[in-house]
Amino acid sequence: MTPLSRVLVANRGEIAARIVRACFDEGIESVLAASSVDMESLPARLADRVVCIGPPAPSASYLDVGRIVTAAVATGCDAVHPGYGFLSEQPELARACAENGLVFVGPSIDSLQRGGDKLLARRLARELGIPLSAGSEAVEGVEAGLELAGQVGYPLIVKAAAGGGGRGMRLIEEGTDLAGALEQATSEAREAFGDGRLFIERFVGRARHIEVQVLGDRFGKVVHLGERDCSIQRRYQKLIEEAPAPGLADDLRARLCRDAVRFAEALGYVGAGTVEFLVDVDRDEHFFLEMNTRVQVEHPVTEAVTGVDVVRQQLRIAAGEPLHIDQTDVAARGHAVEFRLTAEDAARDFAPSPGLLSEWVMPAGEGIRVDTHCFPGYTVPPYYDSLLAKLIVWGPDRATALVRADRALAKVRVGGVPTTTDFHRTVVANDDFQAGRVTTRWVETTLLAPVPTMAAVAAPRSN
Repeated sequence: MTPLSRVLVANRGEIAARIVRACFDEGIESVLAASSVDMESLPARLADRVVCIGPPAPSASYLDVGRIVTAAVATGCDAVHPGYGFLSEQPELARACAENGLVFVGPSIDSLQRGGDKLLARRLARELGIPLSAGSEAVEGVEAGLELAGQVGYPLIVKAAAGGGGRGMRLIEEGTDLAGALEQATSEAREAFGDGRLFIERFVGRARHIEVQVLGDRFGKVVHLGERDCSIQRRYQKLIEEAPAPGLADDLRARLCRDAVRFAEALGYVGAGTVEFLVDVDRDEHFFLEMNTRVQVEHPVTEAVTGVDVVRQQLRIAAGEPLHIDQTDVAARGHAVEFRLTAEDAARDFAPSPGLLSEWVMPAGEGIRVDTHCFPGYTVPPYYDSLLAKLIVWGPDRATALVRADRALAKVRVGGVPTTTDFHRTVVANDDFQAGRVTTRWVETTLLAPVPTMAAVAAPRSN
């Protein structure tokens, strides 16, 4: 075991502030690696020290392995925490850390490669007998893609083998220009992840996105912290998450958690990770999707119902400590919902809207937590993700949590930029959401579906 004394936080925004707080709680010094535009940010003010790693462009700062490692070595850090996004799932950073005597707060290089590559992860799941939806190996060219599409059947999803967040993904209906979609997805994946490989998967029309939080130590022990429902999505981007997943049958819940642990054990996984599944509502079947080899944006809902601090566990595991949590110690208490408050205009197709925050007031009260990096007078830069804050609301049951959530959202006051607060209030008030009847396509096909005009309704149909 090698106790950590100083950690470089190689990220920005709310997750940087979250890691700095965890370091403080663990008695570890924190050094923030910040771009020039983030030098006066809240995480920079909270950290023990801040070092500039380059200009605002991510490629010249947060995505530059050399700059990150140089900053860690120069400031006498013994570890690097990558947060989520940016370099968090890149084996290159883990390898560079190892070469420079730094602890990478995350899984091994092997786990990053096998778990982060969707094709390799699917192969491992298949070997373990974990259910997979019909799909393909890597698509080698347009002609091969057309042939594979015929085997899988329409509708189908084209996915990037590396990365996530909806980039490099395309829904293909029968008759769609598959060749064009493949070319676009390849280009997008190559630009986002430096890897243009794609594969094809059967599209499940009515599905729920369920994921399981796992923790693994260096001694082969893996435990799960239960599941989360991430079905409220738009264009494959998660908007609202909750734990535990509402209305999930106990036997299905048990199978998902068991398969997640089996997968992580087979991977020799160390640290915090998430195994993701798709649940076919009509067939009552679950399928392995992927593994995220990092901390997730939505980890606070799991913390709220289990009482386990996931980021502090990451730091302890990275220091070589064994997990002091047994599976029998883990139990969900109550219900938690997380709302991603972003600087986006929902009325303008969720257009990102950077700018100066002239007002910033977040709710407070029983069962309410806010993870943020914002404050009055902060300028939301145009270079990065538009996430402003995560509002996490807990209640002894789901009904209470949703009542508290509506009251909390009503107390949010942000001036200067539009936010998605009203969108979240609309979701909470919806009968489908209240009853737990939502699927991954619900936001686009039901909540945001265009309402027919009176003229369109009254127009006679031609025969």
